[in-house]
Amino acid sequence: MKLIDAAVRKAKPEAKPYKLADGGGMYLEVMPNGSKYWRVKYRYGGKEKRLAFGVYPDVPLALARERGDEARRLLANDTDPGAVKQAQKAMKLERAANSFEAIAREWFTKHSPGWAASHASKIIQRFEKDVFPWLGGRPIAEITAPELLAVLRRIESRGALDTAHRAHQNCGQVFRYAVATGHAQRDPSGDLRGALPPARGGHFAAIIEPAKAGELLRAVEAFRGTFAVKCALLLAPLVFVRPGELRKAEWADIDLDAAEWRYFVTKTKTEHSVPLATQAVAILRELHPLTGHGRYAFPGHDPQRPMSDAAVNAALRRMGYDTKTEITGHGFRAMARTILHEELYVKPEVIEHQLAHRVPDTLGTAYNRTKFLKERRAMMQQWADYLDKLKAGAEVIPLRA
Repeated sequence: MKLIDAAVRKAKPEAKPYKLADGGGMYLEVMPNGSKYWRVKYRYGGKEKRLAFGVYPDVPLALARERGDEARRLLANDTDPGAVKQAQKAMKLERAANSFEAIAREWFTKHSPGWAASHASKIIQRFEKDVFPWLGGRPIAEITAPELLAVLRRIESRGALDTAHRAHQNCGQVFRYAVATGHAQRDPSGDLRGALPPARGGHFAAIIEPAKAGELLRAVEAFRGTFAVKCALLLAPLVFVRPGELRKAEWADIDLDAAEWRYFVTKTKTEHSVPLATQAVAILRELHPLTGHGRYAFPGHDPQRPMSDAAVNAALRRMGYDTKTEITGHGFRAMARTILHEELYVKPEVIEHQLAHRVPDTLGTAYNRTKFLKERRAMMQQWADYLDKLKAGAEVIPLRA
């Protein structure tokens, strides 16, 4: 008699393991500790064998039956399903052992003893910060030239052209090592000769005479710090939250599909919602492969702690700004508050709610995270589009609604 979901779900453990048959050799084995295992009994080569299909409820009844049917199809073709499963397991282990990161670390281990400690440290940090987050898990034999170029251009985009060239060189060394050791057939880095501009020493891009905000945005775009700090700088004017709220942002609070970031504002003791413009979502999606495995979007040197509260201001100083007289991390809030009202004619109460300020409510209703949410969502996209025009150096002439 076939099993039903209710019988599987309600099966209780007993003092000894027992079986619930589903037909065709398949059964559920219920263990004394309450674990439930799907198995199938079959004969191959004159021997009785057993094959495990997984643990209930991770593997539901319907999926277990599909796996049982596949095992029977293999037997009908004179193939041992247990041997097939072992081969698949071995293949997965081999793919993991042949990942780009595994081969790169093997190459590094063999060659680094002959290098100066400072040189070795720079190379492994370059891999860990700029290459492994995007290519580390890929089987090295399957990586293509366009995939590698995308990684190099990401480095180039932050103004680190020399680092991009060095990463290209190091990746080429790893690929050639993989070819020599039989882990890959060819070196795709050779296809990228000439794909990057020649390294001429770092400098900021030339800037036309823009508005002060446009100058700042272009300076941020050309910033040469770590990728996470640059993302924080790019995001700061788009969301204009308090600096501490930005650096402590947690991935669990960010819904990229819904384009929304929700968190608790300790200063006002309220829940707050930040609608994310498409530009902000794009920045966070690019950052996610680097820091998305942890708690914080912008972790510090210790990944269990957020970025230092001095990181953004230190970056602004590196860009040539005086954080005492020109701009600080907190200054992005004042910039948004002023320009949104005076140039884009957004209602002050809408801006104030987005700034997570306590706003007097003439109707007597409590401040809440959904107040003016529709208007704020439209405002945040309008603001991001406006910043793009400023950054491009366009003369922006706002029109009153």
